[in-house]
Amino acid sequence: MARVLITGGAGFIGSYLCDRFLAEGDDVTCMDNLITGSVDNISHLQDSRFSFINYDVTNYIYIKGQVDYILHFASPASPLDYMEYPIQTLKVGSLGTHKVLGLAREKGARFLLASTSETYGDPLVHPQNEDYWGNVNPVGPRGVYDEAKRFAEAMTMAYHRYHKVDTRIVRIFNTYGPRMRIKDGRAIPNFIAQALSDEDVTVFGDGMQTRSFCYIEDMVEGIYRLLKSDYNMPVNIGNPHEMTVIGLAREIISLTGSRSKIVNNPLPEDDPKVRQPDITRANNILRWKPQVSLTDGLKRTIEYFKTKTGVAKSNL
Repeated sequence: MARVLITGGAGFIGSYLCDRFLAEGDDVTCMDNLITGSVDNISHLQDSRFSFINYDVTNYIYIKGQVDYILHFASPASPLDYMEYPIQTLKVGSLGTHKVLGLAREKGARFLLASTSETYGDPLVHPQNEDYWGNVNPVGPRGVYDEAKRFAEAMTMAYHRYHKVDTRIVRIFNTYGPRMRIKDGRAIPNFIAQALSDEDVTVFGDGMQTRSFCYIEDMVEGIYRLLKSDYNMPVNIGNPHEMTVIGLAREIISLTGSRSKIVNNPLPEDDPKVRQPDITRANNILRWKPQVSLTDGLKRTIEYFKTKTGVAKSNL
């Protein structure tokens, strides 16, 4: 049995990590200030080994007793969120990471940073491997998230090298599944919500930009394996199956049996043209690769969204 602290644990991925560690028999403390997280994501966790602390990790953190693992997932993660909360995003990536790393040093805990594929920016290398340094606009609207995570990675490695903290860095590519918010602002929840309501499905630009989508169960398995590994450098976790955004929209319209039409909106500034993880490192070191197909994952996610939107229509 271990004691695990998960910052941002009431968020989408964080809540699934709470589930996973409880299932492994560990004690879990979830810390979240609920800016973008929700108690609904953790309301099912009535286990005596689970506790929730409503707290902002950019402040000094005190946890009584031993802590074995710390997973730092506190941060707005969708463009809609980090553009609404730009200062908070920068603070949690910098001050928050510093505070949590300090706690890991004090407790002698293994620390895992949730980084992102956005550290690669609008990439000039395709697919993206962990040795690529990225193409990021530091003063663009997405820079608040991209640079916060890049700083967090640098801070994590500084604590690893200087203070000998045992650290891990996961670069998370697009992830989806139940518990995503309907108004999350990202492609899959947007498209599903619009399709279920027979509204126009709004695609940015011509829709030919590509993305790669990983189902939440696969993502959690990859993160867990990385935490338990002995590898300290960044590791991509994502599904290398690449598709166009307009292709995703058509797939969701088909799976929902929707009458929606696709309409095109202007492409946001600095929107990446391509996104595909090279997961060779994860394959070789973690023996990990995704198992859930996009069609199966979308079907499960659509069923969840029906419970949230009250739409009963289905051709599944």
